[in-house]
Amino acid sequence: MVEPARIRVAVVFGGRSSEHAISCVSAGSVLRALDRERYDVVAIGVTRDGRWVLQDEDPGRLGIVEGKLPEVDTTGPSIVLAGDPTRAWIEVYPRDGASGAAPSTTVGVDVVFPVLHGPYGEDGTIQGLLELAGLPYVGSGVLASAAAMDKGVMKALFAHAGLEQAPYVVISDRDWRGDRAGVLEKIARLGLPVFVKPARAGSSVGITKVWSASQVERAVDSARLHDPRVVVEASVERVREIECGVLVDESGQPRASVCAEIVLREGHEFYDFVAKYLEDAAELVVPADLPDDLAERVRELSLLAFDALGCEGLARCDFFLTTDGRILVNELNTMPGFTSISMFPRVWAESGLDYPTLVDRLVADAVRHGSGLR
Repeated sequence: MVEPARIRVAVVFGGRSSEHAISCVSAGSVLRALDRERYDVVAIGVTRDGRWVLQDEDPGRLGIVEGKLPEVDTTGPSIVLAGDPTRAWIEVYPRDGASGAAPSTTVGVDVVFPVLHGPYGEDGTIQGLLELAGLPYVGSGVLASAAAMDKGVMKALFAHAGLEQAPYVVISDRDWRGDRAGVLEKIARLGLPVFVKPARAGSSVGITKVWSASQVERAVDSARLHDPRVVVEASVERVREIECGVLVDESGQPRASVCAEIVLREGHEFYDFVAKYLEDAAELVVPADLPDDLAERVRELSLLAFDALGCEGLARCDFFLTTDGRILVNELNTMPGFTSISMFPRVWAESGLDYPTLVDRLVADAVRHGSGLR
């Protein structure tokens, strides 16, 4: 009996965004889950300054240890992605190689798992690069990735699809520099408190909850340290935070997971970066304690949000549930946190799909889909 050919998976992680460390943690979980009996694995780190570097595929060093976040090892050989219409490969160059030197090794690649969060990765940039190389990859294509990364564009598409949201204002760099008074007037119409967010960052990086009009400018400037484009949202008070995973099944159809709830512990106003990753600040309740009809409606809205952006592969959709029963869509992530304790793997585990099977499903979907226009 002829053994099936092993699939070579390149796991790409790190990146130039402020979510570099969380990408490393997510990648560690993916590397741990990939069955070496079925896959040849290549680990590729993208350094904070954008270099592609071959990494040790051992996931052990990619965890959070005593509060210290991991980073891509910058000392490895450099990597170049190459391809033609029939195949794609990576070229490995010695770290101290002379300019113009030939690669020391060439390795073919079948599929890429881009475990990148935030700009310069999750936002359609690496997806475009992989399309040019003719390489299949896990997750959404260029357009959906870019739209989901920009909260302003995402919200406009959600509104077009008829999904209810909290009122919001999008602030461009040009408007903030040229008409700050006009922007502040628009924000004032939202009332207080408001959430001020970088438009193209995730993991709750750079978000401030503002209770006073005097704090708005400072909060916008703080968000602009991460992104010149900012979104300000009206705060919906006394809500429950509900999340739902979407995964494309073996027939190519998107399916929704069980719902989950984030319950913040006392002392935390919202689910920020520290609460998510560095402190035991929230309880993740899986499945959420919801009436069956309400949970089913959340799943339906998750699929509508997934389709509104043209997503593929996977996504996590986040909602606010108000005291009067309204379900407001907050955002959708095309590459949600993928650590073993992240919400997306947990809701699928509760739905009957363990972490290694989830990773297998995503790789198989990418191979089945192939590259090219979506």
